[in-house]
Amino acid sequence: MEKLSIDDLATFCKRKGFVFRSSEIYGGFSGFWDFGPLGVELLNNIKNDFWKFFVHQKENMVGIEGSVISHPRTWKASGHIASFSDVAVVCKKCKKATKIDKSEIGKVKCECGGDYDVKGEFNLMFKTNVGALNATESYLRGETAQAMFMNFKLVQETSRKQLPFGIAQIGRCFRNEIAPRDFLFRDREFNIGELEFFIHPEEKKCSLLEKKHLELEIKLLDAESQENGKETLKKITIGKMIKEGRLDEWHGYWLAEQVLWFEKLGIADQIKIREHMKSELSHYSSATFDLDFEYPFGSKEVGGNANRGQYDLMQHMKESGEKLDLYDEQTKQKVIPRVIEPTFGIERIFLALLCKSYEFDKKRDNIVLKLPAYLAPVKAAVFPIVKDDKMVKIAEEIYNDLKEDWNVSYDESGSVGRRYSRMDEVGCPVCIVVDEQSVKSKTITLRDRDTTEQIRIKIPELKDVMTRVLKGKNLLKMGKKIETRVK
Repeated sequence: MEKLSIDDLATFCKRKGFVFRSSEIYGGFSGFWDFGPLGVELLNNIKNDFWKFFVHQKENMVGIEGSVISHPRTWKASGHIASFSDVAVVCKKCKKATKIDKSEIGKVKCECGGDYDVKGEFNLMFKTNVGALNATESYLRGETAQAMFMNFKLVQETSRKQLPFGIAQIGRCFRNEIAPRDFLFRDREFNIGELEFFIHPEEKKCSLLEKKHLELEIKLLDAESQENGKETLKKITIGKMIKEGRLDEWHGYWLAEQVLWFEKLGIADQIKIREHMKSELSHYSSATFDLDFEYPFGSKEVGGNANRGQYDLMQHMKESGEKLDLYDEQTKQKVIPRVIEPTFGIERIFLALLCKSYEFDKKRDNIVLKLPAYLAPVKAAVFPIVKDDKMVKIAEEIYNDLKEDWNVSYDESGSVGRRYSRMDEVGCPVCIVVDEQSVKSKTITLRDRDTTEQIRIKIPELKDVMTRVLKGKNLLKMGKKIETRVK
């Protein structure tokens, strides 16, 4: 099969009910997408796993959900009104519109080799009016971070957290992109998952840094290689990066945690870490790293991690006149914390998971979506092998029992082979079949999506088996393997 293209993936997502163009009946609206029945399940599963990994399983993390619209002075303090902009360009040769950084004007060409015609600099914030009479001009948020900075003191006081601690948030953001492209990758409305981790400004040692973090090996595109015009990747551990002074211990800990989450999602083998060069670092950042995934259209950012220092809290103190320092019990002094910021594009992770999981199986002659079982939009499908009253009754009882805990499907139409194929295409890890033997012995067959092999178990064992499968255990070791005519 030819290499998967982003257009192929977009077509697949529409056909199976993962993602549709927004306002499809009016011809769509560039940069906006709607998630269908399967897409919203997968998207929510990613969000829930983010929350579980970065909030519930951490002792020093709490979460908030801030409003999409905040006081307009928020964006003055953050610098978004003054500098959150891109340069719009159009290729003189192929007429393709895109954006570039200010630093790239006159230095870069279009991928077709043509020169760019610079159309001007455009702010990416979406403006809106708040109130019917004497309306106030404000903005839809371009990131989730600012609510965490503005609520920092309130969160600390109400949650009784002491430094170091963090705040997490997942939410919709809006950027008036000059040239939306590559399906879900560059949109005008999207979800960001972000953490702001607050540390005593003088604390250098990370109490959470363990052997698993220090010895974690990554593929790094370092700043020196890029400055020399090279794209050479080198394997390096987080511990060695810390020793080389590329980042401090707290920064290293959170970069490692991001990679460990990607390992759990099953996409870490296609991730590289790109170190920002000094020339591209924001003025407030001492070190920034992009986490890039190898998409069909190239290695592109799926997440990032910046050492933001005290910049954001200082800016909001200056603009609001409010104090955002806190009393640190350990050092007995008032401090303005410094911040490490891991961030993720949730739709970009969604897209990465689909790219990694999508496989055309020549033997089956259909697509198999090999998603991790716990992320699959449909966790199990229940089939009576034929429309026999006794089999249908057992199948419906199993379906009704399972759906109390998971999103499951029931299907009795078409051949069982066709039903298997339908479930393979949407990533369902287990198909449960009620057959003649089920009526006699109260047993059922379970089919493994990735291998098509099957086992037989007793019906009362099913929920325990499903729980273990969704925790990553091998289905085929949980019952007696059987041979069937239809795979």
